[in-house]
Amino acid sequence: MGQERHPLSPRLARCPDGLPRAAYLDPGWFGREMASLFSRHWVMVGRVADFAPGLMRRVSIGTAPVIVVRAADGALSAFHNSCPHRGSELCRGEERVVGKLIRCPYHAFSFSASDGALVATGHAVPAPDFDRAAHGLRRVACRAWNGFLFLNLAAEPGELHAGVGLNTLDNWPMAELVTGHRWQTEIACNWKTFWENYSECLHCPGIHPELCDMAPVYGKGIMGPSEAFGWTPEDPPNSRLRPGATSWTTSGAPCGPIFPGLSEAERLAGYTFVTLWPAAYVVAHADYVRSVRIEPVAPERTRLVAEWHFSRETLAQPGFDAAAVAAFATLVIEQDGAASEMNQRGMRSPAFRAARLMPEEYEIHRFHQWVRKAMEPEP
Repeated sequence: MGQERHPLSPRLARCPDGLPRAAYLDPGWFGREMASLFSRHWVMVGRVADFAPGLMRRVSIGTAPVIVVRAADGALSAFHNSCPHRGSELCRGEERVVGKLIRCPYHAFSFSASDGALVATGHAVPAPDFDRAAHGLRRVACRAWNGFLFLNLAAEPGELHAGVGLNTLDNWPMAELVTGHRWQTEIACNWKTFWENYSECLHCPGIHPELCDMAPVYGKGIMGPSEAFGWTPEDPPNSRLRPGATSWTTSGAPCGPIFPGLSEAERLAGYTFVTLWPAAYVVAHADYVRSVRIEPVAPERTRLVAEWHFSRETLAQPGFDAAAVAAFATLVIEQDGAASEMNQRGMRSPAFRAARLMPEEYEIHRFHQWVRKAMEPEP
């Protein structure tokens, strides 16, 4: 056994270079990412159920402002938050009541809320050369997955990217879950710096004492048993949580009823991650689900939006406190944010050129390969 790496282990057999320093600091690099990664891939913007009928809400896809419109009948549509007349934003606040029309607050141009078609030009009287059909709102593609809403700026969107199969959460009652708590923060680092921290656990023993107590495998500097030397696929599955713990809560006790459709392996695992590059991940536990959105703000600024989703039965428990349930994972995210900021500050040094990844950082290497490929010019 010793230091033997099983051929099916995800550990790297070499130490490759990471992305160059400019990828974390340069405004030009950041702009190319916004024009490629975030303009061509699906970006999570929240739960479908949290977009109320009769309202339009302002969201961002990378740095592109977008509005999501929920009609009274529940139908969803999305458009660029820019009037085709002279570019004014259409939604000035976070949310705005909307009926059948979206009215530009600048010059009163009006558009159909369902398909964005130009309906009226306010006080303007167009000349004969004005083509109304060519001056509607620019649509943004929408799709739902497990109750989450995703948007895509591309004219011909591809498939939703997930680090594991899109059916991974099929045994969770995803569509029925209700958002019970929301927490957000802004951190001083590049969006990829946070993703890289998420993608390895070499930092866990020094940064996350509470998490390592909850999930002892993290205390070994690895994310799962298959990374350990001597691991084989024949090893029996064991709980990744400490003895007696069922979920990621401060006590380890479940916050409500265990989801009945889970397999024994899913309950035993204690947590299931689904990574959705470029902008979100979902963590499913036996009793609740958490989602985290990673929103680039600037080359060295990133917004994190975390939400906790529960069954209605759990939320209806007398005295239930969703914030108390969220406290454990919130602490972990705060620790990750501080570590990412520390890493970002160090990368400003001219001595730093590029990372030299370790075998345990296989997921970062895979992320870097995806970033490079996603930034290639479209054919």
